[in-house]
Parts: sequence; structure tokens; C-alpha cells
Amino acid sequence: MTRRAYLLTLVAAFAALWVALAIAPLYRSDWLLENVLLLLGAAGILATSRVFPLSSVSYTALFVFLCLHTIGAHYTYAEVPYDQAARHWFGFSINELFGWERNNFDRVVHFSYGLLLAYPIREVFLRVVAVRGFWGYFLPLDLTMSTSMLYELIEWGAAAFFGGDLGMAYLGTQGDVWDAHKDMALASLGALITMIVTACINIVYQRDFAREWADSFRIRSNEPLGEVAIARMRKEATP
Repeated sequence: MTRRAYLLTLVAAFAALWVALAIAPLYRSDWLLENVLLLLGAAGILATSRVFPLSSVSYTALFVFLCLHTIGAHYTYAEVPYDQAARHWFGFSINELFGWERNNFDRVVHFSYGLLLAYPIREVFLRVVAVRGFWGYFLPLDLTMSTSMLYELIEWGAAAFFGGDLGMAYLGTQGDVWDAHKDMALASLGALITMIVTACINIVYQRDFAREWADSFRIRSNEPLGEVAIARMRKEATP
């Protein structure tokens, strides 16, 4: 199967899931809010698929994350019945197994955000910005952490703007005052794991791994920036 055919298969599978879960969501208003960023992200992936196709690994990771988010949007993250489903289909409680006292589907998805999106982000950095060595692992981690923080700010703003039950449903803290901090920490942990696994694979298979890593710390210019660069630009701009 070609990469394009594989992407279209993922698109069809995701569309089928999205349509099915768009029918009678638990709270329609919250579902609409949750789907704004999801649809923008999905549209962006499709819009760039021809001019900037990603690897099948990246598309698979994005597909899994979007599916998890779609499920969370249908039920609201705080009420996804994963524990009831596990009891029904497998005869055990996930919450009891891990000692959870709350619905942790949102925690799982935040962890998955870092775990699944760090590699596609790395692919973009390597192919567009041409980062190498240490920066090819640090920058995807850094961007995952910063966008996780940005999402928490969006959640806060939306909850403050809409208020009431809709705001609380979208925020989904379940009474935990440290909810945002834990979400960001889990996303960061997920991204860190992905970058460590990626680095381990490259250590094994990439012959120039050590040289590339060392070269990424090489100083490209001895000239300071800031006021020095401004002075140089002003001098160059003067007739």
C-alpha cells in the first residue's frame, strides 16, 4: 500500500468514527467546543498531505491521537465510560487495577498528546528547519511542552468565557486544583519517552549519531547578537 493510500484509509476510518460519535454526544455544546481544534488540526493535516507528506509512522500517531480526542469529545473527558467498558468486556476494573479514584481518560489523552505528537513534530523540525543532533530531540520536546501549556490557557479562557456547566465540562478538572499542572507534566513525560525511544533507535542504526550530536553544539558564529546585530543592520541600512 502506498503512503497516500494508507493516509486515505486512515482518513476514512477517522471520518467513520467521527460521524458515529457526532450522533447524540453527551453534551452537544461541549462537543462543539472540543471539535474546533480537532477539525482545524485534521484539516491542516489533509491540506499539507500533498506538498508536505509525513511518514506513515507520523500519520498513524496523529490518527490514534485524534481518535482518542474524538471519544473524549463525545462523552466529555470526565465521563468517558472506559471503566464500565472494561468491566463489561474484560471483567475487571481499570481504575481498581491502577488505584485510580477519578476518571483518568483526560490524563491518558494528555500523556498520549506528548507520546504520539512528539515524533510528527520532530519530523517537521528535521525536514523544514533542518535541525540535527541534540536539537532534533530537544525542540520537539520543548514544542510539545509549550503547546500543552497553550492548550491549558485556551481551556482556562474558554471556561471563563462560557462559564457555568459548559465551562466546567470543557475544563474537566474534576475538582483537582492541580489538574492543569498534571496534564502538562504527563504530556511532557509522553514526549520525553518518545524522544528517548527515537534516540535509542538512532543510536543503534545511525552511523554518524555521535558526530551529529557533537556537531549540533558547534558554535556557528562568534559574533554576539542583540545590540551588536542591531548596530550592524543600521550601518548596512545607512546609504
